[in-house]
Amino acid sequence: MTTVARGATHLERAEAPGAMLTTGAARALALLRIATGFIFLWAFLDKTFGLGYATPAARAWINGGSPTKGFLSSVEVGPLQDVFHSLAGNPIVDWLFMLGLLGIGLALITGIGLRISAVATTVMMAGMWLAEFPLDKVTAAGKPSMSTNPIVDYHVIYALIAIVAALAYAGHTWGLGRAWSRLPRS
Repeated sequence: MTTVARGATHLERAEAPGAMLTTGAARALALLRIATGFIFLWAFLDKTFGLGYATPAARAWINGGSPTKGFLSSVEVGPLQDVFHSLAGNPIVDWLFMLGLLGIGLALITGIGLRISAVATTVMMAGMWLAEFPLDKVTAAGKPSMSTNPIVDYHVIYALIAIVAALAYAGHTWGLGRAWSRLPRS
């Protein structure tokens, strides 16, 4: 049984018994969800079309560039350097990475599939966290790694945002989550 405060609007109702989100909190979570989704979608678009931000046109995926080669081949820290170097430029890894960016971005922006998106985001961000391995203070070449925090960095924050968005039903506000939840399940 869900407890709902007297006078609560449909945006304030949460699925957990006794829990309530205010309208402002629901809207703030929706904004955070959409903004984070745009980060992933933008990365997909820039790597696909070489929009000139992180990826120049000459290295765009549609022009034969590899979306993973630059990042994974430049891994200079952590115990998995050789593993990441071997994955750099692999077409299967490229496709998985790009589909992940697109799927996560679209899910967060539209507010649908947020549970799957939370898992995918966490897996992708864990892999990228391992590649940047912020626990190391120095690179394999002995230079400072430029890690500013050995545990919590943007990879962890993005994963947590996706998890909170899913758990808080953030797709119900300014998204298609409510309609998505009404679709028949087989």
